[in-house]
Order: sequence, then structure tokens, then C-alpha cells
Amino acid sequence: MSSTIHKTCIIDPSARIGADVSIGAYSVIGANAEIGEGCQIGAHVVVHPGTRIGRGVRIDDHTVIGKQPMRARRSIFQDKSALPPAQIGEECLIGAGVVIYAGCEIGHHVLIADTAAVRENVTIGEYTIVGRGVTIENLTRIGKKCKLETGCYITAYSELEDFCFIAPMVTTTNDNYLGRTEERFKHFKGVTVRRGGRIGGGAVILPGVVIGEDAVVGAGAVVTRDVPARKVVIGVPARVFRDTPEEQLLENQGWEE
Repeated sequence: MSSTIHKTCIIDPSARIGADVSIGAYSVIGANAEIGEGCQIGAHVVVHPGTRIGRGVRIDDHTVIGKQPMRARRSIFQDKSALPPAQIGEECLIGAGVVIYAGCEIGHHVLIADTAAVRENVTIGEYTIVGRGVTIENLTRIGKKCKLETGCYITAYSELEDFCFIAPMVTTTNDNYLGRTEERFKHFKGVTVRRGGRIGGGAVILPGVVIGEDAVVGAGAVVTRDVPARKVVIGVPARVFRDTPEEQLLENQGWEE
């Protein structure tokens, strides 16, 4: 089938548009961008130069893909070299008002809900769900089949392994010096959530903390130290409460890899 492109769109002549693609009003497709067959692009979408979008992807209105980052004069990130174009895997769903920066690699079948922000140099594994209003900061790795729920904040330099669950409004941090002293530049470190780790609503995780495999952080906890594998922690500061229930362990879910 031929593609349907609204007459108000601006599409660079070097862009490659697959078959059976629809592009809504006032969208802009940059130079050398690639859009796979069967994609649905909403209105006022901006696809920056070089961006690669796999087949069967849906991108809703007012979303921006492949944006280069801005650097404030006082930012700790002062590398101003251009980042490589963003890559979006096959059959992804990307909501309205989403911003995905350059240097990102989004796996197949990922859902990124309305108003989420995915900063530069982030990778997201296949089948992961990024909820409404989630922010994933730069230089972060998210595994496959994770679920990041509404409004959670994943700080820079973090890693979430496969099958992690992050509840609404969880806050992760990477600077114990709160922006003061030169010493802080030596210690920036995000959080690590090992395979199957789960964090309850509104919890706060301090810089450098490792949440162990199949561990659980209770809602509202403030986690100041590493959480052992297969343990539940609760409280302020968080302390070990009990073992992760046997029936909740990943090995007992019957899920396919």
C-alpha cells in the first residue's frame, strides 16, 4: 500500500519512508531519517535527522524523536559533540508529548507513554513499559520486560536489569553532595536494580545503592544502603523486614525469557 502523508508535512528529500506509512499534519521528518513500513506518525511530530524508526511503530501527536541535548553553562555534562541519531525498534508505541533524545536505542515492542522523557545515551530493552510522565536521565540502561510506572524518576548513570518493577513516584538519586563542593564530581553514581528487583510507590533510593536480585523495597522507604538479594526492606531508613515470598520469585512466575 502507498503511504498517506498530510500535505502540510515537511519531509527532507533524503528521508526514507516505508510503505503504508501515515504521517499527520505539520509533522517534520529530518534529513536521512528512516521510517519503516506500516508506521503511524501523528500530527506535529518532529523526527530529527538520521533517526531510524522500525516497522509498525506508532508515534502520537507532538512527540519529538532524536533531539540533541542542551548544555547549561553550569552543567556537569559539557561534552557538546553531536550524538548519534536515535534508534526506535519495531512495533513500539510512543505516546503524545514524548521527548526521546539522540543517542537512545529503544528495543522492539517498547511502550513509552504520554509526556515521558528519555534523555540521551539511554538504552531500553524489548517489551519494557515506560509509564506516563516518567523521566529517564542520561547514560542509563534499562533491561527488557521492565515496568516503570507513572511519574517515577530514574537518575543518570543508573542501570535496571531485566524484569524490574518501579512503582509510581519512585525517586532515584546520584549526588550525595547535593550540588556542592568539587568532591562531588568524583562520586556521581546512579542506582542499580538487579534482575527482578521491585521498588514500591514513593520510595527514595540514594546514590550508588544496589537493589539485589528479586529484592523488594516497600512503599515510602528511604534506601541508604545496598539491599540484599531476595529480601524485603521497609522504613526510614530502610531495614530488612523479611525474605521475598517464595511464590513471588521470578523463577516461580513461569514467564518466558
